[in-house]
Amino acid sequence: MYCAGAVAVPLQLDGVMTYIGENPVVAGGVALAVVLVLFGLGYAVRRYLESSGQQLARLLSRNDQVAVLMHPNPDPDAMSAALAVKSLADHAGTDASVHYPGQIRHQENRAFETVLNLDFDRIESAAELPDAPVVLVDHNEARGFSGAEGIDPIAVIDHHPGGGEGSALTDVRVEYGACASIFAEYFEEMGWEPVDPEELSTLEDTEGVLDPDVATGLLYGIQSDTKSLTKGCSQAEFEASAYLYPGIDEDSLDRIANPEVDAEVLDIKAKAIKERSVDNAFAVSDVGTVSNVDAIPQAADELLRLEGVTAVVVFGDKNGTIHLSGRSRDDRVHMGKALRAVVEDVPMAGAGGHARMGGGQLSIEHMEGLGPSEGLSRTQFEERLFTAMAGDI
Repeated sequence: MYCAGAVAVPLQLDGVMTYIGENPVVAGGVALAVVLVLFGLGYAVRRYLESSGQQLARLLSRNDQVAVLMHPNPDPDAMSAALAVKSLADHAGTDASVHYPGQIRHQENRAFETVLNLDFDRIESAAELPDAPVVLVDHNEARGFSGAEGIDPIAVIDHHPGGGEGSALTDVRVEYGACASIFAEYFEEMGWEPVDPEELSTLEDTEGVLDPDVATGLLYGIQSDTKSLTKGCSQAEFEASAYLYPGIDEDSLDRIANPEVDAEVLDIKAKAIKERSVDNAFAVSDVGTVSNVDAIPQAADELLRLEGVTAVVVFGDKNGTIHLSGRSRDDRVHMGKALRAVVEDVPMAGAGGHARMGGGQLSIEHMEGLGPSEGLSRTQFEERLFTAMAGDI
């Protein structure tokens, strides 16, 4: 059977090829177009195959300066994550500064900063940040300072739930127990090798070697956020710890983990236990006015150790703001959701967290003005906490 189309197509292609061959300018344009297409495809494939750590390193290298922002009152997980970003930035030739709102008050947090000789800048407003792209670590939405709502980060690396995103990179892994685990994975995937600090001085070439301070910081960040790998862990925490262990400084780790304890912390722990109210397996304790708000989560940890108690909330106030800290080992109580429900109707209040751990803040004035009547007293607020842990709000 004769098919005219089958002959026409080859004849047309032959004509096109003849025309291109007789016109060098056209031929050059076609060749350039082919090269550009192949280059674009190759670039897309490379981008697709890049790990998140490689993407972050490339993103940092494209900027002369970046500002790494931690959440208010940063803990070892946040600080170690910031330290990791700075290490990647230094390797890329990018100037990185690290910032935080709030205070570093917890004795272990202060020890972390001092022992590892870290240089963090405290800010009270967005205007104090350098005019540079921002990277968020261990939280996905800037908060805790004036102008925070206007921060548009280029990258977000976190393990907390939330809707914040980076304009160029978002890596939020809520199934992980620590943000430090994500960064340990970055370094491992990129081939960085943790080396014993005593062996480091004997190496002629330290390219690709993970700094012992970074390895030590990340390992302690994991331990801190998971209660020494006993709570809220995923497989990633164990794998990250095994990867980091050969490069840690054991003396530094011990000094961070065992600092001197502030007397007020011990007093507040004792008060939380003494003043506790218990309903079934839940406990709530109002420790009153405090000068060190970091004593509140430590008191919550201590209260949860009581026999027969499976979920606790400790709260106290400083400068007109109530600080909440909750802990749960009860599968019926998602602490983050419970605390969020408690403060949901209070203007300007915020709370949240994971199933096992949560926290929040609210103004006493706003709490007392809640609702159509006279708002909530501290006693009524305590009752509301019990109701939330019971799942009734």
